[in-house]
Amino acid sequence: MEAMNEDLAALHARIDRTNELLQRMLAEVAKTPSTHAIFVDAGYLYAAAGRLVAGTEDRRAFDLDAEGLIDALIDRARTVFADSRLLRVYWYDGARRRIHTAEQQSIAELPDVKVRLGNLNANNQQKGVDSLIRSDLESLARHRAISDAALLGGDEDLVSAVEAAQGYGARVHLWGIEAPEGRNQAEPLLWEVDSQRTLDLDFFKPYVSRRTAPPYEPATGRPAREDVRFVGAQIAAKWLAARGRDTLMELLPGHPYLPGSVDQDLLVEAEGLLQYSLRGQADLRRALRDGFWDHLQAQY
Repeated sequence: MEAMNEDLAALHARIDRTNELLQRMLAEVAKTPSTHAIFVDAGYLYAAAGRLVAGTEDRRAFDLDAEGLIDALIDRARTVFADSRLLRVYWYDGARRRIHTAEQQSIAELPDVKVRLGNLNANNQQKGVDSLIRSDLESLARHRAISDAALLGGDEDLVSAVEAAQGYGARVHLWGIEAPEGRNQAEPLLWEVDSQRTLDLDFFKPYVSRRTAPPYEPATGRPAREDVRFVGAQIAAKWLAARGRDTLMELLPGHPYLPGSVDQDLLVEAEGLLQYSLRGQADLRRALRDGFWDHLQAQY
C-alpha cells in the first residue's frame, strides 16, 4: 500500500511538472509576435502599375522607384498587420539566364529584401517565377516562419502557392493594383485567398514616372557604328553615376572585357535606346563596348 502511494505521488509530481512546462510554453507563444512577409510578383507590378500611372505596360517607357515603393509596401503592411513583425520582402522577377540587371541588383542590395529570379524567354515573358513563389510560400509556412503573407500578384498560376501556404496554417492576403478598366487579377486567385486589398492610383503615383524620349532618335534600318558607340558612352555615363568611382576601379583591370552581367545589361539597355536588335551583330556590339570603355577610361 505504501509503495502504491509512493507511485501515485510520483505520478502526480510528473503530471504537475508536465502542466508547468505546458504553461511556460503557452506563455512563450503568447509573447512571441506573429510574423508576416511580402511577396511581390514584379512582372504583375510593372505591367499593372505602368498601365495605371504611365498608360503603358512597356518597362522601357517608364521608371519605377523600387526603393520608395518597397518602403511604402512595408509601411502598408505595418498598418494591416499591426501586431506582427516583418520577416522580409520577396521580389520575384525574370532575367535572361537569371543574371541580375543593374536595377535588380540595386533592389537586391536593399535591406530586408530578397530578389528571386526566374528566366526571360525570347518574348520577354517570365518563366519559373510562379514556382519560386510557391516554393517560398510553402517552405516559410511549413516551418512556421510566417503567420501571414501579403501577395502582390494576379496570375491564376499562383493559386497552388496560396493553397500550399494555407495548408500549413498561414493566412494569405492578396494585394492588387487598381485597373483602369476590368480586372487584372484572376478570379480563381481571388476566390482562394483569405482577404483582398487594392492599391490605388494615389499609392503608386509617387513611384512611377513616364520617361522622356531618349536623346538618340534611331534612323530607319541598321544604325551606324558611331551611333552605337555614342549610345555605349551614354550608358557608361549613367552606369558610372549610379555606381561611383570605386566600382570603376574594380572594372578597369578587366579591360577590354566586361563581366557577363554588365555586358548583358549594356546590350539590353542599348537595344532599348536604339530600338534595334544587336544580337548577331558582332561589329555593332564591339562598337557598343568600345563606346562604353572610352567613356569610363576618360573618367579615370
